[in-house]
Amino acid sequence: MRLNSRRDKDVLIVELCGELDHHHADEARERLDEMLEDTSIKHMIFDLSKLQFMDSSGIGVFLGRYKTIARRSGQACLAAINPQLDRILDISGLYKILKVYDSVGQAIKGIREVQ
Repeated sequence: MRLNSRRDKDVLIVELCGELDHHHADEARERLDEMLEDTSIKHMIFDLSKLQFMDSSGIGVFLGRYKTIARRSGQACLAAINPQLDRILDISGLYKILKVYDSVGQAIKGIREVQ
């Protein structure tokens, strides 16, 4: 599992690469929480274009960071979901909580339009 991150003003964009499973979830949680210690981050985009596999522990990673962002009155969203992950995300109910965009660019635009 590899995490690449960048910022666009108050938006943290995190690209998840590889597999987000029970072997990697704790590390991902810790790294994301370290990034979110910066309280100037109001929104978060999870770029899933390079995430090849995810199990239920990955859902917990997303939910925990969603709660942090929600407390800041921000928006957390998913972008560039590949077909392999679509089913697990749909069944998990995450689509009811997190907004979904086809690309990171669309997600940034969607966040900016809400502000």
